[in-house]
Amino acid sequence: MTTDPTARVRELLNQYDTPTASAAELLCDRHPADDVAFTVVEADLSSTDLTYGYLREQSTRFSAALADLGVEPGDHVATLMGRSAELVVALLGIWRRGAVHVPLFTAFAPPAIEFRLAASGAKAVISDADQLDKLLPDKDIPADASWRVVVAGGDGTAALDFGMLVEEHDPGDSGGVAVTVGGNGPLVQLFTSGTTGTPKGVPVPLRALASFHAYQEFGFDVRKDDVFWNAADPGWAYGLYYALLGPLAAGSRSILLHAGFSAPLMWKVMERFGVTNFAAAPTVYRSLRADPTPIPDTVRLRRASSAGEPLTPDVISWSKANLNVLVRDHYGQTEHGMFIANAWVEGLREVVREGSMGKPLPGWTCAVLENDSDTIAPPRTPGRVAIDTLSSPLMWFTGYADAPEKTAQRFTEDGRWYLTGDAGQTDEDGFYFFSARDDDVIIMAGYRIGPFDVESVLVMHDHVLEAAVVGMPDELRGEVLEAFVVLRDGIDGTDELEVELQTLVKKKFAAHAYPRAVHFVPNLPKTPSGKVQRYLLRQK
Repeated sequence: MTTDPTARVRELLNQYDTPTASAAELLCDRHPADDVAFTVVEADLSSTDLTYGYLREQSTRFSAALADLGVEPGDHVATLMGRSAELVVALLGIWRRGAVHVPLFTAFAPPAIEFRLAASGAKAVISDADQLDKLLPDKDIPADASWRVVVAGGDGTAALDFGMLVEEHDPGDSGGVAVTVGGNGPLVQLFTSGTTGTPKGVPVPLRALASFHAYQEFGFDVRKDDVFWNAADPGWAYGLYYALLGPLAAGSRSILLHAGFSAPLMWKVMERFGVTNFAAAPTVYRSLRADPTPIPDTVRLRRASSAGEPLTPDVISWSKANLNVLVRDHYGQTEHGMFIANAWVEGLREVVREGSMGKPLPGWTCAVLENDSDTIAPPRTPGRVAIDTLSSPLMWFTGYADAPEKTAQRFTEDGRWYLTGDAGQTDEDGFYFFSARDDDVIIMAGYRIGPFDVESVLVMHDHVLEAAVVGMPDELRGEVLEAFVVLRDGIDGTDELEVELQTLVKKKFAAHAYPRAVHFVPNLPKTPSGKVQRYLLRQK
């Protein structure tokens, strides 16, 4: 492997962006069979090592099972699963079959799940047994749903049981042969939310693995002898890209915690398994800082990274004093992965500047454009953070699925610049500083939440005439949702109604995305054209 970043980018593109590229080969089969891909850790700290040889055999069996279920190359298959051995086998089986993975966050409620399954045309969904009730036919899930449901981690009585399907199929079945899709072939389809309209489908081609692999090396500086742990949930881009896909592409060992979040448990995992390279959203670091549990003396992090929301100075100073390593801020999007960072690798590593998210990584060229033109803004001048599509060989996003108008809004008229939707500025040395989003998407604990998704649920209540949702500062989560609600005539805003609306959002959208406070107001501030001025609500 070359140490020259530009040459390394070319090497990676030559691996992943080819007509004969196969996801199963690149993510699994080419790695030594005895190497450990993942150590799956349970809440009681018991663990299971998943080798590449085991994953190859198991995913080949599951690929054959998918073929028998009628899944063809190019079909979409969803997962509603937590971090587990079954999830890794399922994903590799999907990609071995040449199918497209649709991740579903386990906190989603049935309507959010149904939308993504229907919008992607999913042929099947693999669900943990404890998530199965969200897929049962009711007013949100159609009785004649077109997708098949495979149950993982159940008691074996389901019509389609994951474990039994794997066991019953022979690795030599023709359906288990790794399908070649090529660099432009689809690998994943995620959905990202905005301020208006339904969530947008983001198609991720196989060649995006070049970018994910590059970030493992440049951004994280993951080495062969590292024990790497990215604590992000694989139902979201940062977790899927860099807790699963990146490590599999690079062939490096990684931790998967098959348990809910707990600061004391995280310290125990770091100590027991000798984690040396750690990544998480700022919320996780703030929770670790607030936890009274003494940090074990044996925790020895070599690298610590943060992404998902701006990293606050308090986390940086705490990490330096208590972890003996400075947490570095990294920046990216669902549509691209990470492309600006305070990189860790030797040769790119520089002294962190307070408040900066770093510099563009190799393979990416960025700029801050003026607010009223597509001209590059001078240093220290606020503007729009953009990616130069003409000189960013690792850029893989070309547009949203079946949404040409939304795609066009992301690119300048001449197609040169991709507009991130974020505001920022640079300094004289090329460091980037995040200012704000130029839309109203809320980032809570690293999760992107579109106001429209929550507002659409609130107005379902018979008493609600209008609703607007904004993000408000929160010391632990970065931002939390608060709702401003206009009630119908004759209805009073009560504590009981606030609880009803919060519960409605949990049931109809997602458990994590309910408004922490509901303000009952006589009207919403709007522009002459009728657009809600959320910035005025935030000022309130």
